Amino acid sequence: MKNIDTLLHARWIVPVDNRHRYLEQHCIAIDEEKIIDVLPSDEAKSKYNASIDREYPQHVLMPGLINSHTHAAMNLFRGLADDLNLMDWLENHVWPAEAEHVNEAFVHTGTELAIAEMIRSGTTCFNDMYFFPDITARVASDIGIRASVGLILIDFPTVWANSSEEYIDKGLAVFDHYKGHDLIRTTFAPHAPYTVSDEPLKHICTLANELELNIHMHIHETASEVSQAEKNDGQRPLERLNKLGLLTPSLQAVHMTQLLEDEIALMATSGSHVIHCPESNMKLASGICPVKPLLDAGINVALGTDSSSSNNDLDMFGEMRSAAMLAKISTMDATAVPAEQVLQMATINGAKALGLNEVTGSIEIGKSADIIAVDFDMIETLPVYDPVSHLVYSSSRDHVTDVWVAGRQLLTDRVLTTIDENTLKQECIRISCTIR
Repeated sequence: MKNIDTLLHARWIVPVDNRHRYLEQHCIAIDEEKIIDVLPSDEAKSKYNASIDREYPQHVLMPGLINSHTHAAMNLFRGLADDLNLMDWLENHVWPAEAEHVNEAFVHTGTELAIAEMIRSGTTCFNDMYFFPDITARVASDIGIRASVGLILIDFPTVWANSSEEYIDKGLAVFDHYKGHDLIRTTFAPHAPYTVSDEPLKHICTLANELELNIHMHIHETASEVSQAEKNDGQRPLERLNKLGLLTPSLQAVHMTQLLEDEIALMATSGSHVIHCPESNMKLASGICPVKPLLDAGINVALGTDSSSSNNDLDMFGEMRSAAMLAKISTMDATAVPAEQVLQMATINGAKALGLNEVTGSIEIGKSADIIAVDFDMIETLPVYDPVSHLVYSSSRDHVTDVWVAGRQLLTDRVLTTIDENTLKQECIRISCTIR
């Protein structure tokens, strides 16, 4: 028998590997942070001697969820300005609040709060865009979650930088610091076409090519954004970005609710990725991303929650259900974007968009042990006919019991192992009192 670190036995395993819809009475073998085998439990017991050997008799084991678009620190603005349209929400509430309250301590606590919520929701990797990315990266690293940290860029001064040159210089310093890190990647994160001018975009396009970094950007979020761009520039934002050279396989285009047929064809040709944030788009009445036409065109579509200020949670289980339902009603087709496809959007598609599909996003030999356990032994989830369908339509984040990132357990029986929940709660309350 081979000595290894961990064996995880489960009633079902949903590997999202394009080979098996699900496996029954199987086991995941983990050693030195990676998945080394997926095999029937009976075989595992005679093949491996594990330091940790756990049974999950009524659970699904599946890849950790990947939240492909967040503003983590904005968890501290949850519920601050609800029931507003995007530009009113941004210009009259969010941006003034950020100018007054955001600093390193705010980002530290807000990010920790967001990560705690994400881990408890089954998310093992997130793609962020916010100020003080150095703090976000440090908090994520300390807690042990996987993250793609956005190096934000915007034309106007903020608490993080005063000019496009300073944004880029400070971002490059974060990139240098975390280059080669096991859990932390960095990506350029220009805010949006309407907040970043041509020259800075050309600069980061050049740098992204040189450094092999992705670009993470809000694009075509609302009809007013597109119409204003046509009025000001005589062209739609996507056309402008294409002329600047940004439409490549490195682009993560967030929201994309306003798309013409030729723009979908352009995205498909470019190899760019789309990040769909259904609940934020619904809440802000921004529009509906045409997910089925995008998928039919061969475009990789991933899922994100956006911030807790505009959603108001970081619940990827809720996002999966909303994405499936919204696709069906918007096309008047109940077969549009079925459960299995939505699950891919929340896992392996997110990994592809972030350039991490060789590392995470599915349960396969050689990949990092980023795994979650979902308990189906609940009144709300019985009986079980199809565990894949159940994950999307019946489960909730409250059914996530255990979470591992790179083989390290971050949630055990719903208890966080690397975050002091009581201290975090007290600090959140203290900060919220200063915002009111």
